[in-house]
Amino acid sequence: ELDKENIGTQYWNPFKNLVKPGERVFIKPNMIAERHRYRSNEWDYVITHGSVIRPIIDYLFLAMEGKGEVIIGDAPQTDSNFYKVAQLMGLFEIREVYKSFKDFHISIINLQDEHWIVKDDIITDYVRLSGDPLGGVLFDLGNKSFFSELDNKNVTFYGASYDLDETNRAHSKGHHKYWIAKSPIVADVFINIPKLKTHKKCGITINLKSLVGINANKNFLPHYIFGGPEEGGDQFDKYNIKSKIENKIVVPIKNQMSKKNPIAIFLSRKLKKFGYKVLGDTEEVIRSGNWYGNDTVWRMSLDLNKILMYGNSDGTFRSKYEERKRFFSIVDGIVAMEGNGPVAGERKECGVLIAGFDPVAVDAVGAKIMGFNPNKLKIISKCFDDQELKLTNLSLEDIVCVSNDERFNKRLVDIKYQDSFKFRPHFGWINHIEDF
Repeated sequence: ELDKENIGTQYWNPFKNLVKPGERVFIKPNMIAERHRYRSNEWDYVITHGSVIRPIIDYLFLAMEGKGEVIIGDAPQTDSNFYKVAQLMGLFEIREVYKSFKDFHISIINLQDEHWIVKDDIITDYVRLSGDPLGGVLFDLGNKSFFSELDNKNVTFYGASYDLDETNRAHSKGHHKYWIAKSPIVADVFINIPKLKTHKKCGITINLKSLVGINANKNFLPHYIFGGPEEGGDQFDKYNIKSKIENKIVVPIKNQMSKKNPIAIFLSRKLKKFGYKVLGDTEEVIRSGNWYGNDTVWRMSLDLNKILMYGNSDGTFRSKYEERKRFFSIVDGIVAMEGNGPVAGERKECGVLIAGFDPVAVDAVGAKIMGFNPNKLKIISKCFDDQELKLTNLSLEDIVCVSNDERFNKRLVDIKYQDSFKFRPHFGWINHIEDF
C-alpha cells in the first residue's frame, strides 16, 4: 500500500517516499553466473529475472520525474561473464528503451575487479578489470566486526582465491578490512533484487548474503576457517586423517598457484579429478565450509551489511540507526533454487515475490516460507543480537507478513511449516535448519 491514496489511479507513484528527483539509486540484482554450474542452457533460477527488474525501474522513473541516476550493478562470481548475465536479463534493452523514449540514462556497471580463467575447475590465470568507475573504498570495521570475537583464536581464513596471505592480512591484529565498490556506498538509495535460493555456506542467500556482490576485492572476504571444529575450524565437519592429508597436499599447492607457478597449476589440473575420487567430490562430501557448522560466512555477510548501511565514502561510519542508507528489496522467488545452491541446485517454482524495507525482516520471511527456521540460521538470528551498528530494530515476533496468500498473511512466527514451500537444503544443512 505504498502511495495508498492513489492506488488504481493514473497518479499512483509507489516509490514517491523512497526516492526523490535528482537522486542516485543503485540497483543490485543477483548476477552470480550466466548459467547453472552443470547445465549450460539453464539460468532462470540462478539469477534475477529481467521481468522483475523492469517494473522497478518504471516506478523509479515516475518517482524521480526522469531526473537523477539509476545504476544497475553487481560483481558476479569471479569466473562468470558479467555481460552475458546482463544480456540474459535484458538489461541492455531496458537501458535502450529509456534512453530512446524517455531521455533517461541508466548505467550498467560490472563491479568485478578481475576475471578468473578457469580450466578443469582450477584457476589458471587472472585478468584485471576496471571494476567500479568510481573506484573502491577501504573500510576497517575493527571491533565493530562480527569477526572481532575471533581475534585471539589464532585461526587461518580462506578467502576467495589461493592467496591466503591477502585474506589473513585483512583480518588480523584487531583489523577487519573490506574493499568495497564506491557506487553502492555513495548512492542515496540501494534497491536489492536477490533470488530466493539455498546456499552451501550459510543455508540461504537472499538479501544479507548477496552483498558479496558489492566488493571490489573478493579475496578480502573470509569463506571458512582451516581445520575442523576440534581445532576451531569450520572447513570440514570433522578433521580426520583424510582431511589432514588433503590440507597437507592442497595448501602448499594453492600457495604456489597464488604465485602463478605453472608446474603447480598443471599438476592441479591433472590431479584434481583423481583427488576427488580418493577424497570425495565437493558435491558429495563436506569440505570448504559447505555445511551448517560454517561459522565464517555469516560473519562476513553481516559485516558487509553494516558497511552498506552505515558506511561513508571516506571509509568512516555513521553511528545512528536513523542514519542508515535508504533500502528496499524485492526478492525474485518466481522460479527459485533449492538443494546445492547458489549455482548447482534444483529448480523450484514458487511464483512468489517478497518485498520490504528491512533486509533482515525480508530474509526472515524468505527463510520461513522456504520452510526454514530463522533462529537456526546464524545469518539471520545474529542480526537480533545487541551490537554496534545494528542491522535491525525488530525481533522475529515483531514481523507481520501482508500477503494475498492467506497461508502467509499473518505474523511471521505463526506461519506453519506445512504451508511453506518445503525447500530442500544443501546436503550439508539437511536436518539442521528446517522449521520442524
